[in-house]
Amino acid sequence: MSLNGKVAIVTGSGRGLGLAYAAELARQGASVVVNDVDEQTAASAVASIEAEGGKAVAVVAAVGSSETAKALVDAAVEHFGRLDILVTNAGVLRDTVLWKMSDDDFDTVIGVHLRGTFTCVREAAVRLREQGEGGRIICIGSPTGQRGNFGQTNYAAAKAGIVGMVRTWALELKRAGITANAVIPVAATAMTATVPYFAAAVEADAKGEPMPAFFRHDLGFGTSDDVAGLIAYLASDAAAGVTGQALGVGGDRLQLWSHPEPVVTAYREGGWTYDALAADFDTEFGADLQSVGETFPALPDELQRPAASA
Repeated sequence: MSLNGKVAIVTGSGRGLGLAYAAELARQGASVVVNDVDEQTAASAVASIEAEGGKAVAVVAAVGSSETAKALVDAAVEHFGRLDILVTNAGVLRDTVLWKMSDDDFDTVIGVHLRGTFTCVREAAVRLREQGEGGRIICIGSPTGQRGNFGQTNYAAAKAGIVGMVRTWALELKRAGITANAVIPVAATAMTATVPYFAAAVEADAKGEPMPAFFRHDLGFGTSDDVAGLIAYLASDAAAGVTGQALGVGGDRLQLWSHPEPVVTAYREGGWTYDALAADFDTEFGADLQSVGETFPALPDELQRPAASA
């Protein structure tokens, strides 16, 4: 097992993707600190890992505060003697369009995703640097943070910010041998279960059947377990040379997202005045303006399902 003797924290790991990450890390030999806001959910996650022969303990707390971050790191050290891996997965959603989004909707999502990632990584970095043996930071992003999504101002801001922080941490932590990467997962979750477009895939998964190839290959959409292998790889010694990257994974697809780079560059002596822009902007940039959001291909006829009635 590639992670024998390692100790990992996975935030938001009571169920879903987080539990898949924690379970795979344990299968690879790591001892795992499980985290959830619900005590019963956390206990069930620990029990499922132990039933497979793994080692796990739970910290029941909401991610966001420095106190929770400290409690997570303290639990790793108290129960398993050290810390090697942190996976920041905890999150919440408060979806609504911009003009209906309240301050609380925005602050709650930013507090858990963005601030929670910051506080946990900061606390872990302090411990990993003290140990002096390197480490692995793996932060969970989203396609929404990469391309935007209708009704998700707060979530898009948080997930884009996480990738920005990861690039910075890769620079700051390199000398200590600590890698920092972002994973952009695409998988069947409670959220996608209600979307008619994914109904055939969710239906197959619920029956324990393989998802149709259209979803797994063309869309890169699969199960939580399809994402977990990348988490374990990035946590391992084999990935020591991988840092500052955003890696997408889902179904049969693995992607390396680019860092933002200029698409077109134009120069004008004396600078770009309003009049110059009005005259020349479309000529210089119009054909290369970037798309926003994700566009899915049409579903094959055999995979279409009727939308649920209200």
